[in-house]
Amino acid sequence: MNPDTLIQNLQKGYRVTIGATASLIESIQDPQLREENFNKLRHEPNQLIEELAVKGETTEQDARKFVDGMFGQSSWNQGSSTGTTVPTTATPVTSPDIQQDLQELTAQIAALRMELERLRSQNP
Repeated sequence: MNPDTLIQNLQKGYRVTIGATASLIESIQDPQLREENFNKLRHEPNQLIEELAVKGETTEQDARKFVDGMFGQSSWNQGSSTGTTVPTTATPVTSPDIQQDLQELTAQIAALRMELERLRSQNP
């Protein structure tokens, strides 16, 4: 097996996992979406996997932007001990609704984390 193919397959698996996690969160909140995903899983599993991979890639990019924004791109790169960079490819998001949903979920996660930290600091 070609090492590049193996890396691409691992990366796609990682992104499918991230996309599935994001989709699971959305499905919990929207029963109609849950039914649609189950139907896709039964009838068109390859299409669902491709959609999850795209969603995972988008989520990964959003998380990267969020982290870069939190720490600042220049200070993040200065902390690298090897001095190497990892090439990334950006693909345009086709649906603004998905982008908005991801931003809302990211904000909800950040709010939950802050609430959890606040509760932890109150109860030692």
